[in-house]
This record gives sequence, C-alpha cells and structure tokens, in this order.
Amino acid sequence: MTHPAPPPPDRYAAVVRANLTTPWPYHLVHLAGSPADVRTPAELYPAFHTSFDWHSCVHMHWLGVEVLAAGHEDDALRALLSANLTPERVAGEVAYLRAHPAFERPYGWAWAARLAASCAAAGAAGDPAAAAWAEATAPLARTVLDLVVPWVARTEHPVRHGVHSNTAFGLALLLTAADDLGHDDAADALRTHARRLYGADRGWPAAWERSGHDFLSPGLAEADLMARVLPPDELAPWFAAFLPRPDELTAPARVVDPTDGHAVHLDGLNLSRAGALFRLARALDESALRDAGDRLLAAGLTSLANDDFVATHWLASFAWDATTSR
Repeated sequence: MTHPAPPPPDRYAAVVRANLTTPWPYHLVHLAGSPADVRTPAELYPAFHTSFDWHSCVHMHWLGVEVLAAGHEDDALRALLSANLTPERVAGEVAYLRAHPAFERPYGWAWAARLAASCAAAGAAGDPAAAAWAEATAPLARTVLDLVVPWVARTEHPVRHGVHSNTAFGLALLLTAADDLGHDDAADALRTHARRLYGADRGWPAAWERSGHDFLSPGLAEADLMARVLPPDELAPWFAAFLPRPDELTAPARVVDPTDGHAVHLDGLNLSRAGALFRLARALDESALRDAGDRLLAAGLTSLANDDFVATHWLASFAWDATTSR
C-alpha cells in the first residue's frame, strides 16, 4: 500500500502557533474550594492556559518541540515556547499538580511527561533553547512520576474505554517518558503494575469497539502498552491470546458532523489506532498491522483539513504521533 503523505512541518507549526495564542474558549476543570478560588485559566495555569484545555495545551507544546527538533525553523514558534516553558511558569504548574493530585490523571500527566522527555531529547541534540525548556520542565516530569507510581499501585481495576481516563494509554506514555528521562525506578514500577493489571488478559472483545466518542482504541492502547513492557518472546503469545482478530479494529471511522467536539473524536481514533498499529507492527514484525495502520492514517490525516477549533486544538498532535511512529 502507498504510504500516505504527511502534512508539511509548517502546517503543524501553524497549528501550534494558533493554539498557543488562543486563550478562549477554554474548558476549565478546576475544583473551587471557595469563591476566592475562582480564577482565570491564566492565573491557575501560568504555562498551559490556551488550546481549549490544559492537556491539549501541554501536547501542543510537545508538538511544537517535536516540529522544531525535526529541523523546521520557526522563530515565532520558538519564541512562544520560550515564553511559556520557563522555570517560573512551570513552577506554577508543579504547585498546582501537587495541590490537586488527581488533576488530569492520567492523560494530562502522560503528555506532561512526554513534553519533558521531548525537551530533554532536543536539548541533548544541541538546541540551546530546548536545553532551557528541558531544565524548566524536569520538575514537571518528576512531579508527574511522583504522583503516578503510588496512584497505579492503588489501582485495582484499569479504566478500559476510549477517552482521556484510559489507564493503558496514559501508562504507555508515562513509561516511555520515564525511560527516556532516566527515571529507572519509576519505569520499573510502571512495568510491574502494567503486568499486574494486564498480563493475564485474554480474548479482548474487539467487536464491541467502538463507542461514539472514542479517540482511543482500548484494545490497541493496552497492546501498545504491553509492547513496551514485555520482551518479544512474551509479547507475541500474549498478543495472539489477547487480540486474535486485530483486523476487527482496523476499519476507519467516519465523522458525520465535523463541528461536533465529541464526534471528531473518531478522527483521533483513526490516528491513534494507526500509531498503535505501527508500533505493534514493528514490535511483532507483522506487515499486515503496518498496512492496516496506513489505511487508518490515510483516513485520519484528512481531518487536518477541518479548521474548526474542536479539531485544531488537538488532532495535529495525534497526526504527528502516528506519522512519526510509522
């Protein structure tokens, strides 16, 4: 199958610039303890107060770092990242997370750790601005990992649906970030708990996916996590027993109303499934999974033509993840 052509880097950069300069509308999720605790997003979240909500703002920063690290030159984008990813602003985010330890668990946590890991990688590759971002975001990653390990240790039953609180998707990003940042104790703990939560799973009911506002495949998210946990000789038999019919998860979803914020989740589902299939194809050496990922990627990339803010505040991050995973 022909590999679908990804959008050019300047398309991604434009999306990030727009997001980092769009403070409203903002979906505020904040538990107010009193009238005095009712504040604006910028007051609550000094670094991540645009892009419709906190987690989207975090992964738009991640996308900006990734685009620059891939060699795209964009002074305006670099300036926006430098203005937000400062020690002072990120310290405000760290203080908020410490004071609200269930906030954005685990989805926002995962993107925050991934942002820090991308900054560190770009800084290590010789980008001095990224090195400064890495220094600023290191406490953010440490805070997230301090929160996630005791939380997952208390988790008896993972969340198995296709939206933000899906446990497997969050753990996969957190585990990889912990590895990339050299937080070996946290990574070892996450691997141990992933085995505990998912190692005995068999016969995923793939035909029951998908619900009408999924942007994740619960089955593929779990398999994607276990591909980061299990060595190859364990992964292949586990995957065969867990998902004997992966083809049931490879039909592209169709969005009927591209202005509906929940409906466009299905565009993200095409992209997140594609990314997971590409990573699984590599781990399992299965070309059929890669071909299925190409079909889903081709369908998902069409969503980047949707200029409605319900799409532009997040889908580009998933598109970048899928194309780079291939």
